[in-house]
Amino acid sequence: MFPRASTVSRLALGTVAALVYAFLYLPLIIVIIYAFNSATITSWPPGQPSLHWFNVLWNDPDPRDAIANSLKVAITATVLAVLLGTPAAFALQRFRFFGKESLGFVITLPILLPGIITGIAMLTWFTQLIQWGVLPGLSLLTVTIGHATFCIVLVFNNVLSRLRRTTRSLEEASMDLGADGWQTFWRVTLPGIRGAVIAGALLAFTLSFDEIIVTFFLIGAQNTLPLWILGHIRQDTNFPEIDAAAVVIIAVSIPIVLLAQFLTRETTQSSSPAKL
Repeated sequence: MFPRASTVSRLALGTVAALVYAFLYLPLIIVIIYAFNSATITSWPPGQPSLHWFNVLWNDPDPRDAIANSLKVAITATVLAVLLGTPAAFALQRFRFFGKESLGFVITLPILLPGIITGIAMLTWFTQLIQWGVLPGLSLLTVTIGHATFCIVLVFNNVLSRLRRTTRSLEEASMDLGADGWQTFWRVTLPGIRGAVIAGALLAFTLSFDEIIVTFFLIGAQNTLPLWILGHIRQDTNFPEIDAAAVVIIAVSIPIVLLAQFLTRETTQSSSPAKL
């Protein structure tokens, strides 16, 4: 009786899991199918397999400019996230000071808040700066600053997690052997956290490249790829071209996320430091 009940439970759980996966991934599969067909409308069954809409996407200047803008914003926001998130993680892990826990909460707050709240708050602040003459107006610069606020959190969390799993014995040994602070950092500490920094940067890039809510509030006359897609959906035009653009985003995002997951997976040993 008990083996039969166990078999029924496994079948039930397997069915539920299959339905969940179908709910999550079937829309993506349909988008990919529509992107690789020659039909001018999205109807079932799709047309003959073709790269026609990718060719249309490539020769359309609007999505090309939008992709370039998305890359500019994502790369710049990622660089800022690495430059600010890494030392912030070091400060909270290696030093004791008043307000340490509060500072950690403040750093992670932008990614905890709904995107619409972050967007409205930053729009209010940038509008004030524009009125004071500090900024000429909303642009890719304001979008980049907005993205950097939550991209910092990804780098910060990855580096902080790795530092908490890393012992300081090698750093202390390096200092005992005569290395100064910078030599110890570059030759001992950085090799141990390099994977976490790269993983955080990859996740930050992916999140920035795909982000739409904060971008919607902070963008000026220019467009990013997610906003270009949103605009065409609202106009109800060229859905196969939108599907092709979505496939481009999927093709860019999946390898980056998989690489970041590979770099952040738990290991029993920390990275080997370079020789002094």
